Amino acid sequence: MEWYEIETFLALAEELNFTRTAERLLVSPGRVSQTIKKIERRIGGALFERSSHHVALTPVGRQLYAELLPAYQQIQRALGNASAAFAGISGELRVGFTAPWSGALIVRAADAFNSRQPRCTVELQELTYNAAIAALQGQDVDLVVAEPPVEDPAIIVGPVLFSEPRALVVPADHPLATRETVSLEDLAVLPLITAVGVSRAWRDAFFPRRTPQGRPIRHGPAAVGWQEVLSLVGAGKGATVATVRAGRYHGRPDIVYVPFDDAPPVDYALMWRNAGDTVGLRAFIQTVLEFAPQAVGRA
Repeated sequence: MEWYEIETFLALAEELNFTRTAERLLVSPGRVSQTIKKIERRIGGALFERSSHHVALTPVGRQLYAELLPAYQQIQRALGNASAAFAGISGELRVGFTAPWSGALIVRAADAFNSRQPRCTVELQELTYNAAIAALQGQDVDLVVAEPPVEDPAIIVGPVLFSEPRALVVPADHPLATRETVSLEDLAVLPLITAVGVSRAWRDAFFPRRTPQGRPIRHGPAAVGWQEVLSLVGAGKGATVATVRAGRYHGRPDIVYVPFDDAPPVDYALMWRNAGDTVGLRAFIQTVLEFAPQAVGRA
């Protein structure tokens, strides 16, 4: 069927009046009648019952209307989205990040994005990991750069933007602070200072209960914010896990960041709600990927 034929059939099925349908489509009633007859000849039967005072859908006409309308509406939405993409994106995108180096990347991407889409602003928020995921779930942000894993199936874990070497953060006066590197077995030496409110999968990835060789890892106090975690480490309450790069942003005289020589790096990935996927968000994600030092796809 031609596009005008589809529109004519749907309009007549809704109006059930040739004159009103013609007015709606800005054509003559005769053109509406000719188009419907053409469709009926192609299909092989009547779609409408007609009389001088009555127009109604036949059973086959009702079936065609029910099946054709959703497809027509979907095409209309797709065309509208494409048109919006070319016409420009407006509104606001709210982006959260869990590390200052992620924020630096987002700022550069936001500047480039704003130059291309001046009607759309990008609002930045630095958040702890659990606050970032909660904000995404609560629709308070549209996109975050955070460390996988995430257990919520409604959240899409997109490309990994970069990876950072992992470090053990220890009190400055502890013997481990004098080492050039540590191993995952050293997690059993000090209690681990953990974060409050993180998922079980994330806790297991960053604060395991046993070393690779099976030695038990004690868990010490927990804290909500990163500065509180570092304060507990500096006070000698235990150690925590971070990245080597964090030491350049969160250095303190009472703690030392010691690189692991056998731990996997910490990934930082883009994350967004499946239901929040929009033309503007996709465009911004592509801009972020242009500035990312690495971009690795994730399932």
